[in-house]
Amino acid sequence: MTEAAVDRHVVIVGASLAGTRTAQNLRVLGHTGRVTLVGAEAELPYDRPPLSKRLLQGEWSEAAAQEIRLATQEELDEREVELRLGSAAVGLDSAARLVQLADGTSVPYDALVIATGAAARPSPWRPPSGVYQLRTLNDSRAIAARLALGEPVVVVGGGFIGTEIAAAAVGYGCPVTIVDPLPEPMARLVGPEIAGSLVELHRRNGVRTRFGTGVVAIEGKAGELTVELASGERLAASTTVVGIGSVPSTDWLADSGLKLDNGVVTDRFLRASGADDVYAIGDVARWPHPGRGVDVRAEHWTNASDQAMYVATALTRGVEAGYEPTDYVWSDQYDWKVNTFGWRDPAGSSTVIGDLQADSRAAVIHTDAQGAACGAVTVNWVRALNQARRLLAAGASSDSVVDTIRQLA
Repeated sequence: MTEAAVDRHVVIVGASLAGTRTAQNLRVLGHTGRVTLVGAEAELPYDRPPLSKRLLQGEWSEAAAQEIRLATQEELDEREVELRLGSAAVGLDSAARLVQLADGTSVPYDALVIATGAAARPSPWRPPSGVYQLRTLNDSRAIAARLALGEPVVVVGGGFIGTEIAAAAVGYGCPVTIVDPLPEPMARLVGPEIAGSLVELHRRNGVRTRFGTGVVAIEGKAGELTVELASGERLAASTTVVGIGSVPSTDWLADSGLKLDNGVVTDRFLRASGADDVYAIGDVARWPHPGRGVDVRAEHWTNASDQAMYVATALTRGVEAGYEPTDYVWSDQYDWKVNTFGWRDPAGSSTVIGDLQADSRAAVIHTDAQGAACGAVTVNWVRALNQARRLLAAGASSDSVVDTIRQLA
């Protein structure tokens, strides 16, 4: 059981979704002690999924950027959340219970919540200009300015972020090429049943794909870039956007005594291993998944939000049960809506319902090696998604989930 005390000073490092929601939830749940929110960026907290979705795929504007704020200054003042923005955490002394900041100051805590998220995996290709990565509001602002030129764009990385940026670039009228060393990169995210249809969607919208070959060099400068592939092909580009995954933001914790292994390792209560009264949540946390039986680090919006509520509850009221994940992710690809829930067991099986080619909607129900339903993917079919989520949450059998979705079709 996690002990609770509502009058302690809670310091939250990371003005992310997870961090901001923790601060807000602490007050909603009755925490009366100090709450300090530390953020590396000088920006007020903002939501990140719109950076590659709504902000890039619409007409980028400062007004639209304000609409993705997670909280206003007035709201945070009203909830008595102390902000320390614009100075990143650079160290943690867990014995003295101090968070050290880049400006030379330290913030003491009674309880610490680590919510520093993840950063884009650094691009190995760094010409003087023209190569971008998307992780922050400033990144989105800079990429939008390049896309507005309508000039050739090469996207390196065929995951959700890369393909969403490609779709946005098409909307700006840019000639677009996506490069990925995997023959079918979307299969990592949605499984092979749906991946091919998503690739065809991009091709129908004019995107060229170079899958099964990697990038060996990017040379030149903005407006005059050459992207050299392992196949020997050379692609001309005005702008290149690199999306090759992410790394958890744990460098500042190197001497903290916490256990770090592809994130901050926690127990099932999201308590960090290696120190008392320290929690880790969101993209930076690596925790034991009760369904999969392994430790996972999940970069899901819903996971970050749910963990924020869980830890705020632990700190104010205590919790008896370990954290139970939602495992829900979504992506906007042109006018297609892709949703995934749960997970896909490589040793299990999958059942496809519907026909993307015939009516542009489909669902895939995943069954694990023991025969239990463990996840679902839907495209343009929200009703099927909602039904599958409800049935999986209730522990329905795989056959029952499949039969129900087939009846919807």
